[in-house]
This record gives sequence, C-alpha cells and structure tokens, in this order.
Amino acid sequence: MRLLIEQTRTMSSGSSNFLLVPIPEYPVLDCVPSKNVKIVVLGASNVGKTALIVRFLTKRFIGDYEANTGALYSRKINLDGEQVSLQVQDTPCVSLQDDAEGLYCQEQINRSIYWADGYVLVFSITDLNSYRTIQPLYQHVRRIHPSGNIPVIIVGNKSDLLRARQVPEHEGKALADELGGPYFEASARENHESVQAAFLNLCQEVSRALGGGNGEKRKGGLHLARPKSPNMQELKRRFRQVLSSKVKSASAL
Repeated sequence: MRLLIEQTRTMSSGSSNFLLVPIPEYPVLDCVPSKNVKIVVLGASNVGKTALIVRFLTKRFIGDYEANTGALYSRKINLDGEQVSLQVQDTPCVSLQDDAEGLYCQEQINRSIYWADGYVLVFSITDLNSYRTIQPLYQHVRRIHPSGNIPVIIVGNKSDLLRARQVPEHEGKALADELGGPYFEASARENHESVQAAFLNLCQEVSRALGGGNGEKRKGGLHLARPKSPNMQELKRRFRQVLSSKVKSASAL
C-alpha cells in the first residue's frame, strides 16, 4: 500500500502549508462541556461528505455545495444526558491510484486523521469505485493509529437512488464487519433520521472511549487558533444564497 501526497500551497508566499481549518468558536456556555468529541468524515469525491455533515448539523439539505476545502464545524450536543463539544472535520476527497493499491490523499487528510477520535468512512451506493476506497482508507487510518481501538462507522450514502445502486447492502455490511464497525445506509437528501442515527452512534462510541477524560489530553502537538466568526454562520449564508437563486429562477420562468 502506497500513499501519494498532494501538497497544497498558500497564495501569498507559495510555500507549502498543511494546517487544518481553525475550529469555530461555539457559543459561551453556562456549563463548559466536559468532553471534546472530534470526528472526521472521509471518502472519495461526490459521495456526499459535506451533505451528510450539513444534514446532521442543521437537518437541512442544500443540494449544491461549494468545492470542499476542509471546513471544521463545532457545536454542543447532548449525549446520554451529558453535554459535550462536538467538532466535525470535513475533508477533501481521496481516490485510488491507477493500480488500485494505494490512495491519492492530501496531507491535510493525514493531519485530520491524526487529530480525530472517531471516523466516518463514506461511499456512495451508486459508485462502486467509491466503495473500493473504503478498505485502503481504513488501513491508512490504522497506519496513523496503529494501536488501540478506533471508533469507526461505514456509511453508504444516497440510499434514495435505489435504481442506480452498484453496491448491494450485504456487501456494505460485510465490509463493515471486516473493519470492525457498524454499517449505515443513509440519504442526505431524503432522510435526516438515517444520517442522525449514524453520526450519533459514532459520537456515543467516541464518548465512551474517552471515558471521563478529554481527547485533547491524550493527544498533543496540534494546537489550532480559533477564528473570529463561527463556521455555522457560513452555512447560514450558503442557505440564503441557495434560496435566493431558487427564487430568481422561479421568477424567470
């Protein structure tokens, strides 16, 4: 298994820069969450990673998304009666090399994998090649975290497109069993409940793995500054933009 690194470069200096997108500040709380649950969403191009994240966090489906640059979202949630801080890292796509034995993977993804406590591996049930990236992607995660249990779920997205299905449900389940995680079929477009069930399952697994501690305490070397405005404001801006374009299209008809 080989890994081909694609470096991203800053526009100002031309030098390589592999920083994660800063974590948005969540609102000031009367009670600071006792746990920091960090999960990363990984998968091939056009499998719906961003759509799944937005659906989980907002219960909405936009339909059209800007090219992903690795946004990191933060919010507070309640898990089994305990308030925790949830951070969800979106990522650029990975793809198989021509020999199907390795992955094209940006260095930013490696940093995200190192940073996270739990992993959502996504493929589209309408794209067999995206399914084939899951096992080498999991193996790559294991190389970065060679010891200990890894909370992971496998998600077959676009379950509403049954006529275009290329990956049978039993194959998704078999792969998940092999990798040691549960399998969920979900539709970011049609079904918020299926998306929520998948993400909450992983959040609970990560929370149990962290126990009474915080993920920040057991990992070091990665300190990110916080931006001035939360990423959820960007989501709201995009919702307004999409709604405005739909109104203009309807008026033109």
